[in-house]
Amino acid sequence: MFTFTLFNVGHGFCAYATTPGGLALLFDCGYDDGLQFYPSRYFSDRKIETMYGLALSHFDQDHVAILPALRKVVSFSTVARNRSIPVDFIRRQKESNGGITTAMASALDMHEHWIHPVTVQPNYGGVKVTYFHNQYPAFTDMNNLSLVTFLEYNGCGIVIPGDLEREGWLELMKQPAFCQCLKETNFFIASHHGRNAGYAEEVFSYCKPHIVLLSDKSIVHDSQEHDYSKHATGIVWSNGQTRRVLTTRCDGHIRLTKEAGRPTSVAIGVKL
Repeated sequence: MFTFTLFNVGHGFCAYATTPGGLALLFDCGYDDGLQFYPSRYFSDRKIETMYGLALSHFDQDHVAILPALRKVVSFSTVARNRSIPVDFIRRQKESNGGITTAMASALDMHEHWIHPVTVQPNYGGVKVTYFHNQYPAFTDMNNLSLVTFLEYNGCGIVIPGDLEREGWLELMKQPAFCQCLKETNFFIASHHGRNAGYAEEVFSYCKPHIVLLSDKSIVHDSQEHDYSKHATGIVWSNGQTRRVLTTRCDGHIRLTKEAGRPTSVAIGVKL
């Protein structure tokens, strides 16, 4: 069984996937004090001490906020990120924009030192994991250097695009393999918490999602207003309502569950 849980961490991002092969993956590690949900505590309480992979989609505070606490309770075998970005480039950017937080220092430490190649291919039990990113210095804005992850299992396809913006989408779409992954995606996580800057209509020439997922809190940016619902076919709930967009703000923790040969189950307001 494949599960994908999008945690409600306010204006941040954190998602957790378990695979039929027994390997688990974590995507970013944001949290929100107001919600009193901390991924590090979630895994500690459940005695989850090892995971195969951590994917850092974006070197921004809301994607790495609880990394120091997380590293104290969980050990990772691999760290996926955009390795084309020089550590010193990120460091200079952060120092010129308010300084380097403890969490960002931890992320930079992993980026600098986790450099050994994977020698044994992981067994995800049939889950296909594919990463893409734009190259530095072709791009020098951090959003468009986001790591984009695609997960696909038995017809359940998910994209995790970080904070990728329109220019970054269009550049990656020059790759046929990227467009093929979009075609296999039916659960689309909106980039950049649903802000307009992360929207590229051209993506939906390839991607025809059942539903769009947003990790967000109450709208705090005027640009956080794009209507993604027109791109989703929708899922009919048990009460007869068709939902095309789910948000952590309104729906809490969201979990997708996929068993081979069965439809993907979507649960909202998941109690953890």
